[in-house]
Parts: sequence; structure tokens; C-alpha cells
Amino acid sequence: MKIHDRYIDIIKNIHQTISESSFERKIELIAVSKKQPQEKIDQLLNIGHRCFGENQVQEATEKWSNIKIKIPDVKLHMIGPLQSNKVSQAVNLFDYIQTLDRIKLASKISNECKKQNKEVKCFIQVNTGHERQKSGIKPTEVKEFYNLCISDYKLNIIGLMCLPPKNEPPKKHFYLLKSLASMNNIKLLSMGMTADYIEGIKQGATHIRVGEGIFGKRY
Repeated sequence: MKIHDRYIDIIKNIHQTISESSFERKIELIAVSKKQPQEKIDQLLNIGHRCFGENQVQEATEKWSNIKIKIPDVKLHMIGPLQSNKVSQAVNLFDYIQTLDRIKLASKISNECKKQNKEVKCFIQVNTGHERQKSGIKPTEVKEFYNLCISDYKLNIIGLMCLPPKNEPPKKHFYLLKSLASMNNIKLLSMGMTADYIEGIKQGATHIRVGEGIFGKRY
């Protein structure tokens, strides 16, 4: 199946799922282009898609710096772990950082936004499964961390993000993230990937991150 056909199928699935849900909302489809060749990305750009996600700052810089100059309405999401020493590059390139997960990173992003006179929109990553190997704020610490990011670091926190454990049904994790957002009056939810984006939408996602479902398997 071609990229165009897979893309259209996902758009149809999004609209169908929304129509069956209890309330209407806009879903931002983030095409995860990590490790994808330029020719595949170009195919999606030619269709008119403008929202992409990358996991690594260096790879993203090499792939997207020139594209963002040529196509200024492209929006780029950082969806992988962000190292402190890469924050300057990330703030320069990305429009959104979805993996804000610690105070040190909040401070670095805040300082870089001031230096570069640029506002980056941020999602707080929540470790809903309490996994030791995974980044993210503990669910019980979301309120305190969110308030610190807003009051002390003046960050533009627009949403919450999670990556459910692979061996557990995602529904309960999406429901938890939605509850945390509601308790803190946070509007946006980034949850759902190729295997579970429909469930994510059902549970209230506003942003979904789909890679293989659009581009096909990486080889």
C-alpha cells in the first residue's frame, strides 16, 4: 500500500472515530518521520501534510532545517527523550517539545527560549505505567511540576503526553492521562500511536503520533 493510501485510511479512521465519540474536536495527526528516508517524507509533504514528529535532535536538524525554510508552515514535534545538551538545537528547530519530564530540562528550555526570543509549546510527559526504564513525571507529581513550569519557568505548557507500557492495554493509561489533564485544567492530550491511536481518540486524544501506519515499516 502506498503512503497516500495509508494516510487517507488513517484520516478516514480519525473522522469515523470522532463521529462515534461523545464530542467533536480537532485531531492533530503527527506523522512520525524518524529514520524515514527523505523521499517518503516528500511524498507526505506533497499531499499537503505539515505536522511531523522526530525522536532525535541531530537527525531532525539534518532532515528538517532546509525544509522548514522552504515550507514555513511545517510544524515539528520533538517526541523523543531530550538531552540537556541538545536543548539549544531543539528550541531552535522544533515548534513543540512533547517530552518535558524534569526540572532541569524545564530550566534549560526556559533559558533557551529567552536567549532565542522564541516560544516553544510544551507537553509534559507522564509515566503512567511507573516504568523505571521510561522517562516521565509520576502521575502524583503532575500538579506540582506543572505549576513550577508555569510559575517559575514561564513555559507554555499546552498538554500532557504518555507512552503506555507495551504489555498492558492502553485504555487505562489514556483514561488516567485524561483525568490528570482535567484536574489541572490542561486542554491537550498527546496519546495514541499506530497500534492504539483509535483508542487514544476514544479516550480524548487531541494529538496522535503515527509513524509506521503512514510510512510503512522501517528497514
